[in-house]
Amino acid sequence: MGLLLLLTSMLLSSYFHSGRVVTAQRLFKIRDITLSIEPAPDVTRDTNVTLRCQAFVSSSGQEALSREYRIYKDGNTIYSKNTSTSEDLLYPLSEARVSNSGKYKCKISIEQKDMTSGAKKLTVAGLSKPLLHINKDVVSEGEEVTATCTAPGETGSFFFYFYEDTKEIQEKQVNSNQAEARLHFSSTGYHKIHCGYTVLVTPESFKSKESLSVTVSVKELPIVAVLEIFPESKIYEGDKLDIFCSVKNNPRSTESINLYLSQGSQLLSSGYSTVNHSMVALAKDPEEFECRLEMGNVRKFDTKAVSVTELFSVPTLTMYPAEVFQREYMTLNCRSETSASERLDRDELTYTLDPTESPLISKVNGVFSVKALLYDFNYTCVAKAKEIVKRSETLTVRPKVAVSTPKISVVGRVVIGQSFKILCQSDIGSLPINYTLLWGYDQLNITTVKEPFQQALFTVTVRKSDEISKYMCEARNGQKEAPLSKRLNATVIVPLTNPILTVLPHLPEISEGDHLYLICGVNGTPPVTFKWYRVGNEHPLYTITTHMNNTNYRVSALSKEHSGMYYCEAINHANILVRSDLVTIEVRLALWKKVLIGGFCLLALSVLVVVVVLCFKSKRGKREAAAELSVKPSRPKSDDSLTVNLTHDTEVYNAATVRVEGAAVSVWSERRPAEANDEESSMVSNEPDVEYTEVVHPRPLDPARVPPKKGTDTVYSELQNSPHGATDHHDYQGSVEYAELNSEQPGINHFPPEINHHQELPVD
Repeated sequence: MGLLLLLTSMLLSSYFHSGRVVTAQRLFKIRDITLSIEPAPDVTRDTNVTLRCQAFVSSSGQEALSREYRIYKDGNTIYSKNTSTSEDLLYPLSEARVSNSGKYKCKISIEQKDMTSGAKKLTVAGLSKPLLHINKDVVSEGEEVTATCTAPGETGSFFFYFYEDTKEIQEKQVNSNQAEARLHFSSTGYHKIHCGYTVLVTPESFKSKESLSVTVSVKELPIVAVLEIFPESKIYEGDKLDIFCSVKNNPRSTESINLYLSQGSQLLSSGYSTVNHSMVALAKDPEEFECRLEMGNVRKFDTKAVSVTELFSVPTLTMYPAEVFQREYMTLNCRSETSASERLDRDELTYTLDPTESPLISKVNGVFSVKALLYDFNYTCVAKAKEIVKRSETLTVRPKVAVSTPKISVVGRVVIGQSFKILCQSDIGSLPINYTLLWGYDQLNITTVKEPFQQALFTVTVRKSDEISKYMCEARNGQKEAPLSKRLNATVIVPLTNPILTVLPHLPEISEGDHLYLICGVNGTPPVTFKWYRVGNEHPLYTITTHMNNTNYRVSALSKEHSGMYYCEAINHANILVRSDLVTIEVRLALWKKVLIGGFCLLALSVLVVVVVLCFKSKRGKREAAAELSVKPSRPKSDDSLTVNLTHDTEVYNAATVRVEGAAVSVWSERRPAEANDEESSMVSNEPDVEYTEVVHPRPLDPARVPPKKGTDTVYSELQNSPHGATDHHDYQGSVEYAELNSEQPGINHFPPEINHHQELPVD
């Protein structure tokens, strides 16, 4: 068991070792392969050409590599070889031909690795001149000739052509350099034959020169075809013709003879040895009769033309008048212009009208009176004499339809001063129709309608509305009386004029809360489209189309915001826009607002009067209180202070009432309080009121607020008991002291207010 394992391991080791060696010896690389054409890619015919395939292979080891070479022409393999040498592969092309032209490639394969060279193109120029051979140069008529054309030394795919003079008579396609053709000649005499060929090398072809010409002589056979026609001359229509077709000089050969008798393209009869045919002669277009003989490849024929004189010519059909209306009578004339009077009498030639179902009146041969139908109808004239019938060309009668009374209408709208179109049209009537436009009974213009959908249009202009009814038109399509249309009836549009914007209520009476009506009116033809605008707004406030010449735009519950300038625009079908003048609208206050403001004013005035009266009474009471204070004993000092302010001018106490005679007597000492009050009361009516107010000031006096003195006016300053005993104020210790106006110092009361820091008490 151990020996078996040892042997197995040795074999495996030897196997792997040998495999590595072989692999090492077969390492190779195909570096490049090239194909070259020697001596050159472009050669002439019969040049020995060699294709050299050279491969560049790198390998390891000494053992030669097995190589497979392949040569390709136009993608097809033309040569292959296996070799172990590194020598170049040579592929010879001995005596190269045009067929060797093409693209060549070389391919090398080594152990499943391969490489292909680039393509090289070989061009071989020159073809050998073809040779022509015929088996017989002298043959009888109809005998066959075999011609053989050969391209010496050429290979490939061939097209061979055989010519008689310059005309190609046969073509053969073969894969060899030789072609055979069987030729037949249709005429006797000498015929020159030559050939040529073309070698097809995809995708090109090469054409050879032409061969030498070979002359073939064709002898005529004595056999002929004979055609006989009786009578031979002066044949008239209706005469009987006897025609014979036969063979002359029959060689009595084994080949059958066929005869064919024909007239133009019509085969009349056929047979083997003789053919007969009988027919009535007709004067048709000149046609030939032919007798044709066929025997194998021999063709013989004999032709003759027969001249047949007409008994009468083909009739012609005419009508009178040239135009006819429905249900009107017309005359149809049928006549043959010529006739053979030597063979035919006039009475023998008769005319009929086809179809005969139509009502006909014929008093003269060939003249028919026919009533036109309501639709188109075809007539044919038939002339007949001695069993010869000839028909005229078809005459189509198209009865005209009388034009109906035309209708006159307007195309679009009629606007004064602008051009518009008038349409004149009849419902029925055969074309062409002449339409005439009339104004009154004067002719203005004529239009001819020739096409089915053509219209008779006239361009006119009116300046007044009543002019439109003077237009009429007439229609005419024949010699009959032309019907006249009715007078033109159409709406005439008057352009808009005189735009006026009216305001209701009237301008001075427009107030807040009113309903405003802006009435826009114009002169012109409705319907009218009205638009109202406010200056500053490009969009219309209101737009309406109405069949009236005026309408309004209502603005409800006016306010001050509705004030501004307004205008209106109008337009109708005349397309002429008119605009009114600007109207300025100012919205005033409402009446109730005015009444309310007036009431407020009266109420304020009343309140003012009451206030004035109350103020007056209050001043008077305070004066009386001041007078009473002058005669009363002084009261003890208290924390409250007495302030007497002068709110009005102090001119009530003028110089006339003050005595300054130097006496130190007080005013109050000279008068009783009651008297002073009466006098003072009498003086108030002429002087400004003096108001005394008692105010308690808890803070010191502001010197800046001390009122200045005016002239001799007395300014009453604020007197207060200072709680802190300030030196700027006088202390009143039990009674109020009054300074006399007639002081011994005359200028004491004329110092400026800012010097008198200690103000005096009011004095009389």
